[in-house]
Amino acid sequence: MPVRTERRLVSGPAGQIEVALDWPSTGHVGTAFIGHPHPLFGGTLDNKVAATLARAFVTAGWVAVRPNFRGVGDSAGSHDEGRGETDDFLHLIDTASRWSDGAVDPKRTLALAGFSFGSFVAAQACARLTAEHRAPRHLVLIGAAAGKWPVPTVPPQTLVIHGELDETIPLADVFTWARPQELPIIVLPGADHFFHRRLSTLKRLIVSHLHEQRFDAAVQND
Repeated sequence: MPVRTERRLVSGPAGQIEVALDWPSTGHVGTAFIGHPHPLFGGTLDNKVAATLARAFVTAGWVAVRPNFRGVGDSAGSHDEGRGETDDFLHLIDTASRWSDGAVDPKRTLALAGFSFGSFVAAQACARLTAEHRAPRHLVLIGAAAGKWPVPTVPPQTLVIHGELDETIPLADVFTWARPQELPIIVLPGADHFFHRRLSTLKRLIVSHLHEQRFDAAVQND
């Protein structure tokens, strides 16, 4: 499925935020906000794993929104260790109907996702929205940043995928975080932190999860 991508500059708490919007070919079922890896180590919205997350959501019929975090690309500000980045994430969600000219409405159906540092931002945003009784329908964490940053407890239906040979965020640290929550983790054998040569498998797992959850919701609402 071809993906139409456009870039926009959106006013944010620390100045403009550069976002990429990826659109499905037909109408969409919701809006997914996707966080990229650590800005101080080259992370941008064009990161291959972040882009794979976007393509997976688009394949499942979602609009994907990928912001550049503070100080990255054309986004203003400077790295804020997840605090300001989470504020920006939530700002984009709250103002999406305005800066998209009404094309997207996260208040209708919302998903959050992130890779590495972006997973920390997405999980924090999810916790804050849940506390406000605005929990997203999906939370997808790839290379979850447990052990690197204080990733909060997440909903039990969260999709967590990790590489067996992740050298940046050891799998053991992710299990330590997930164990008290009894949270399942999908482990890709032989995969490193950046999922080299595993991106197609990663996309397939995410799309399958989104379709399965959509089917389950439809059955519950029947």
